[in-house]
Amino acid sequence: IVELLERIQDNLFQRALDYRKANTHTAASYGEFKEIIANEGGFIFAHWDRSKEAEAQIKQETKATIRCLPLEDRSEAGKCMVTGAPSEQEVLFAIAY
Repeated sequence: IVELLERIQDNLFQRALDYRKANTHTAASYGEFKEIIANEGGFIFAHWDRSKEAEAQIKQETKATIRCLPLEDRSEAGKCMVTGAPSEQEVLFAIAY
């Protein structure tokens, strides 16, 4: 029984990882971000400049909010998708249902 339960757990865990991977996207621009939110949903990594104004604009226009600052290293410098200001890392956005 223990072996069967371990196989079931491993299978469920792998399915969850596969689902997360299939539903996680990266947006290089605000236009691309809005297109992904509207057509695919899921999680989206994008650069954000840490300003409350950009965060509020994203939420107002797309209903998406920041879900987390990822623990995995996504600290590649870039530009905020909304303001174009420097951004230290990508953050994870999604819509709460």
